Formats: sequence, C-alpha cells, structure tokens
Amino acid sequence: MAEKTKIDLAVVLPDVPDAADACVARLVQRLTDREGVSEAHVVPAIGETPAQLCIHYDPDQLTLSRIREVATGAGAQIGVRYGHAMFDIGAMHQRRARTLGDRLKALSGVLEAEVAASGRVRVEFDRERTNETMIRGAVLERDIAVPQAVSDDHAGHDHAPGEHDHGKEGHNHNHGGILGPNTELFFALGCGAVLGIGFAIEKLVAEAPSWLPLACYLIAYVLGGFFTVREAIDNLRMRRFEIDTLMLVAAAGAAALGAWAEGALLLFLFSFGHALEHYAMGRAKRAIEALAELAPKTALVRREGKISEISVDTLVVGDIVVVKPDARLPADGFVTLGSSSINQAPVTGESIPVDKTAVTDTDQARANPDRVDAASRVFAGTINGSGAIEIEVTRLSTDSALAKVVKMVSEAETQKSPTQRMTDRFERVFVPVVLGLAVLLLFAWVVVDEPFRDSFYRSMAVLVAASPCALAIATPSAVLSGVARAARGGVLVKGGGPLENLGSLTAIAFDKTGTLTEGQPKITDVVAMTGIAEDRLLTTAVAVEALSDHPLAAAIVKDGRTRLNDVALPQASDLESLTGRGVRATLEGDPVTIGKAEMFGKDGIAALTDETVAAVERLRAGGRTTMVVRRGEVDLGVIGLMDTPRAAAKATLATLRSLGITRMIMISGDNQTVADAIAREVGIDEAWGDLMPEDKVEAIKKLRGDGKVAMVGDGVNDAPAMANATVGIAMGAAGSDVALETADVALMADDLAHLPFAVGLSRKTRSIIRQNVFVSLGVVAILVPATIFGLGIGAAVAMHEGSTLLVVVNALRLLAYRDRFVVARTA
Repeated sequence: MAEKTKIDLAVVLPDVPDAADACVARLVQRLTDREGVSEAHVVPAIGETPAQLCIHYDPDQLTLSRIREVATGAGAQIGVRYGHAMFDIGAMHQRRARTLGDRLKALSGVLEAEVAASGRVRVEFDRERTNETMIRGAVLERDIAVPQAVSDDHAGHDHAPGEHDHGKEGHNHNHGGILGPNTELFFALGCGAVLGIGFAIEKLVAEAPSWLPLACYLIAYVLGGFFTVREAIDNLRMRRFEIDTLMLVAAAGAAALGAWAEGALLLFLFSFGHALEHYAMGRAKRAIEALAELAPKTALVRREGKISEISVDTLVVGDIVVVKPDARLPADGFVTLGSSSINQAPVTGESIPVDKTAVTDTDQARANPDRVDAASRVFAGTINGSGAIEIEVTRLSTDSALAKVVKMVSEAETQKSPTQRMTDRFERVFVPVVLGLAVLLLFAWVVVDEPFRDSFYRSMAVLVAASPCALAIATPSAVLSGVARAARGGVLVKGGGPLENLGSLTAIAFDKTGTLTEGQPKITDVVAMTGIAEDRLLTTAVAVEALSDHPLAAAIVKDGRTRLNDVALPQASDLESLTGRGVRATLEGDPVTIGKAEMFGKDGIAALTDETVAAVERLRAGGRTTMVVRRGEVDLGVIGLMDTPRAAAKATLATLRSLGITRMIMISGDNQTVADAIAREVGIDEAWGDLMPEDKVEAIKKLRGDGKVAMVGDGVNDAPAMANATVGIAMGAAGSDVALETADVALMADDLAHLPFAVGLSRKTRSIIRQNVFVSLGVVAILVPATIFGLGIGAAVAMHEGSTLLVVVNALRLLAYRDRFVVARTA
C-alpha cells in the first residue's frame, strides 16, 4: 500500500520563485520516473503554508528518510543544472523580436526563449550544454548591445529582483548602430534624401550623366536595405520567409526591371515605417521603465543618533528613515513617528492620498511586518504629504512592492497573448502562400497578352501588398500599451493572456471575506450557555485564538480583550488548525475546541447540546458568523461576529454589470444563511456558502465548465481557487508577496473599486487588438486584388506602411486610457 509524504518546495528547490516554474515540473517528472514512486505533485500554497511537494511512494521499496534524500538530491541537481537569464536590448520591431527569439531557441541547450518587441529577453537554459556568455554572444551576433548588469543567471536558479539593474546600464537601447539607438531612422531618412536627389537629377537635370542618378539609387538601396538584409539573412538561415525577405525580393525585382527609383522608394518607405514603429514601441517601453524611476536614489537614515544621506541600495531591514514633506518614500516599511497623508497612486493607483499614522506597538510591528495595519504601512515610490514622518524599513530596495511590480511587468512583456500566438501561426502559413501566388503571377504572360516585364512587376507588387507587416505588430503593440497603462493605474497584469481573457469573460466569482466585505469582522454577540459566565467564555476564546492568524481569530482577540478590560489571560498551547473548520488547543491542561457548528458531531468530536444548536441558529438567522467554544466536554457558548460589506462593493458590482459581466457569484466558507445576507446587501444574485477550501476549487472548476471565469480574492487563502480560474485576481497585492506571485492580475490597492478599471482596460485592449487585426487583414485583402489589376509598387508600399503605423498609433491610445469609473466615484 502506497504512503505519502509532503516536503516544503522551498526545501527541495530553495531558489525557485514559485510552484509554476518549469524546474518544478522537471522535479516532479524525475521523481515520478523513479522506481518506488507512484505519483508526485505540488500542493499549492495556502495562507502562510508554503507550496509543498507531495510524494506517493511504496514503503517496501523506499523508506521515508530515503525518499526525502532522493527529493532533495533531485532538486539540488535541477537547481544547479538549469539557469535563467533576463536582460533588455531596447525596443525593436515585433518581427525582429520573433526572429531573435527563434534564433535563441535554436541554440543548443536553450530550453525556452522569449523576446518582446519592448526589448525584454527571457531565456531558460541547460548549464550542461550552454551558458549565459554563449547566449549573450548569440545576441551580440545580431549587432545588438547587451547590458552586462541585467541577469538572472544566478547560482541555484535565483530570480531575485535585486539582480535586475534598472539603472543606467540596465537600459541600454543602443542597437549597435554607429549613430546610436536611432541609427535605423537615420539610415531611412538618408535613403529618402538620396532617393529624392537622384529622382530630381533624373527628371530635372537633362545634361547630368546617366550614372549619377543610378549611383544615388544604389546608395538609397544600401541605406534602405541595410537592416532589412540583416533580418532576411537571419530568416533564411532558419528556413523562414518573412516580410523582410519579401520586400528584398520585390526591390531586387524592380532593379532587375530597371525601375531603380521604385525599388529605392519601396525600401525607403519600408525602412522608414520600420524605424517609426521602433520609436513607437520604445514609447510604450519607456512608460514601463518610468515605474522604476519612481523610487528615489538616496534616503535620509538615522543611525546612532545621526542623520545621513545614503544610497537606497545600502538600506537594511530595521533602518529608520526620515521622510521630509513632499518627498518620495525610499523604501517599504511602517510609520514609527509622525503622521501624514501619502499619495499612493504611483504604486496602488488610489486617487486620493491616504492618511498614515505611527504604529502603536513597534516591537509587534517589527515581529510581524506583513500584519501591520494599512494605516501605518507605506511603500517605496509613494509621495509624502505635508507632515514629516519616520519609517522603519521592512524590505530591501530590491524586494519592495514597486521593485517587484517593475520586475513582473517586464516579465509580462514576454508572455504572448492568444491572439498573438494565432497571428504568428497564421503568418507562417500565409507567407509561403503569398510566395506561391507571386511565382504563379510570374507566368501571367503565358495566358495574358503582356510582356514578361509587366508580369514580373505585378508579381513584385503583389509581394509587397500581401506582406502581413501590420499583422505582426497589431497585437504586441496593444498588449505592451495595455500592460503599461494598467501598471500606471495600480493594476499588475501578467501578460497578454490574462489581459485578453479578462476582456472577454462574462462571469466573475468573488470570495466573501476581505473581498466583498471589509475583512474586519467584529464581535456582535456573546451567548454563554446556562451556568457559564461570559468572562469565562471570552477568556477561553481569546487565549486560544491569540495563537491563530485567521481574520476571525484576530477579531475575537481584539474585541474580546476590550470586553474583558485587558485582564491577564492564561497561556494556551499546542494550537492545531483544522482548515476551514476551526482550531484546537490546550488551555490550563484542558482541551479547547473552537469553530463552526458543523465540525462538532463528527470525526470523534462530540455533538453540540440542544441549547448550543439553538443559539447558533438564532445568530445565523440574524446574519452572524458563529464560533462555538468548547472546553473539555462542556459547551461554554457561542460568539457571533459580523463583517460589514465594503462601501464600494454595491457600486462596483453595478459598474461591472454595465461593462458586460452578466454573472457574479459569491463563494464563502461561511454558513449559507450568512452568505445570502451579504449577497443581498451588495447586490449579488448567487451565493454559495458552506464551502471548504477544496470546495471552492471545485466550485471554480464547475463555473469554468460553463465558460471563462475570473476569481477575485486576497491571493493568499484563495490561491488554489484562483489558480483554477481563467484569470485569478488578487486585491491588496502591494502588501502581500504571496498575492503578487499567485495572481494573474493584481490590484495593488486593497480596494474593490479598482476592479472596473482593470476590466474596462482589458475590454478596451481586446477591442483595439481586434480593430488592429481587422485593419491589418483588411488592407491586405484590398491591396492584393488592387495590385493584381495594376496598382503600382509605390502606392502599395505607401498603403502598406501606412496601415502598419495606423495599428501602432491605435495601440498607443491605450496609454491615454481614462479610468472614468474612478472619476464617477470621486465626483
């Protein structure tokens, strides 16, 4: 009979950032293939419980200690063997990015490679077959400058954001051109100038030698075709035909016919359009890079009673930083002295400054920085108001919420959307078809009474007209602009997939506690059983729940202490969490059980008395969440709590309906009666209560059976359910590392009112992607028959490049997307 054991994933693969990393899949496969192991899988992180590797094994073949040795050894081998590199090489055209990505994938030892049009390169490789130097060398062969400071190839597979230098060296946009980052544009302009001179000489200077305009056209060919030839050669080496190849064939054909001016015009328009697209993509890229510049470079730190100005990179956890009025905060931390209003818009997107005050207990805040109240927590890159404050640093500059957002947005650039993958597949079929059509038209003179010269010219014109140039850039430009605009609004979208999916779905599931409600329940009722003093009931409950970090436990401790007037409490021990049901502990030698009424009467726990059951039903009928307290064999009583709906919940849900979200479901571990009461108050039609964490996962799977669905939660306790949704959306991610890692879309502020902005932007992005694809294919559909029936190459190139620039400009409109929903709320 098989047995199973669980090992924290961080123990086996200490430097892997999350359970979704490819190295985790390799580890699972390696363990599954081992004799004696029947199954291996990952159990997602829940709350503060980290992701775990669960191994099912035959104890007759492998002992428990041996299975742990095997797992740890396999993890160490994988961590040493596989590395990652990530760096910027400057914005480029999407076709060029795709060519470079395919070239990197073809390298021996490269397992995965993605290159975004924004210039972000992400590579995973096998260290036994290649290394980062060789990979960078392959990029350098493309005559592209690669910054040396930006890398993820760390021993042990380290992805720490601190290794990403976003400083001067980390953003080198020099493409290796002799004239700097705009070399391509200068070459294109030079091509146009020489072409114009040659054409003027040919038409206006009759006595000029015939070789002079031809020489100008040849120079124009060199300037206009320089970058295009480089792309075409790379494509041909990989046995692929792209637009660059088609343009060169058309230009060569024009030269063969003696139409040097038309060929030079074709190369000028193509190269000029190419350079302008590069500039436009660079603008979207700079919108993202601007995030990294939000945090100041220096900080005023108080050490040994003296205040000195130091680099933020040298700040350490525990430093006291002095923040002057109207200055940007240099680090994440909590306020220890003073009060002020802080503009958190750069990080969370909140439109109104948030009041911040000092923590009441510095030692407690230092011990549990992630549980510091939002009224005292601050973030790097935000702007202080009129009051001087002092903050204690809780994260290094490389681990701040802002640094992680910049890193994740950069990684999101390399994640292709469904539409982009579809258009990539379409192009790989379409281009050979166009070449076949061009070859067929070469022989039009056989069936049409015209000279071969005309058939050849028509064939070249069709090549130009059918080139899917605009289609290649249609989706990446929109995704990059959409991700950049979302980040500026305090919403982190991890790639084109979540962006498109969020824009197309019509159903959203919401967790109740902390999402639709404030997540700060309060004690409303304390019902002691006959013969039991209320103080005894509260003392027992507060002593045990003080050991738990559940929101309900925190509420019982906080309000219970107040009701008890902060009397001294006995010390509980041996806390055992019964996930989704309650807790067990020991208090003064007595076993204590606290939890839902449903946990009693099963699994060896005695049933509740009739008096206790009646009290539970009475409180639930009033919309209360109930916790039964039992000490030894005696039911001490029932505590009733209520969590109030968020002020913005009802208006937010109404706005989502206006955006096309037709189905909204609330899922809750609370009693169905309580869930129904909250649902009615916020305006949700469906409420599913009495759900354990695993039941929430099944609920999401059931909803996905009906179509795409998003799941909105805190990203911590809801992580398994969010992982099974089409799009997982976490709230309050600025203060939660787990939420940032697990969500597809992260609302940096703990504010449900930002959700319509995310949905609205996603819908707008999806609309622009569809517009761009329609324009791209529509222009090709018009130009192909037009060139067949006589439209010239010059006109075809002008329309072709015009459509390409049109889709890029259309995509850049997303950078100016206005969050009209926030305006409506704050008006």
